[in-house]
Amino acid sequence: MRLTTRTNLAARTLMFCAVNENQLMRTSDIAQRCNASVNHVAHVVQNLQAEGYLETVRGRSGGIKLARPANRISIGSVFRVFETDIPFAECFDHEKNTCPLSETCRLRTYVARALEAFYHELDMVTLDDLVRGNCGLMELLTMKPEFSATQLTCSPTATPS
Repeated sequence: MRLTTRTNLAARTLMFCAVNENQLMRTSDIAQRCNASVNHVAHVVQNLQAEGYLETVRGRSGGIKLARPANRISIGSVFRVFETDIPFAECFDHEKNTCPLSETCRLRTYVARALEAFYHELDMVTLDDLVRGNCGLMELLTMKPEFSATQLTCSPTATPS
């Protein structure tokens, strides 16, 4: 399984906004820090705003910020927004499926269960879980010039249990 670039960029954008909480961020800053094109970031931001994850402010002093607290943003729900339009395999696409085995193939059922287990695991992960205490991430993404990793309470990289 491989996540789309848009899903990856959505996660990066949300992490950037969570690290820079309570500040309006520009898409150009996100693009620079996240090694992406401004155009791609703008499309992802538009989707995240439409789904209620980001708040946008127009104008010269505008930008974007999280629309809700990081601990209320499920990574699984974000991934579903960007991944569900793309079928995992041909047999999952009801309109374009040409596989002659799809009616009797058991693999599809097992893959569907595996995908649901994947999303279930990510549903339990919040944006806050990804950024809180992650000094390396904060050092890479913070927009405050006076930031110092020693000012934060850091914890080692969390590992799934």
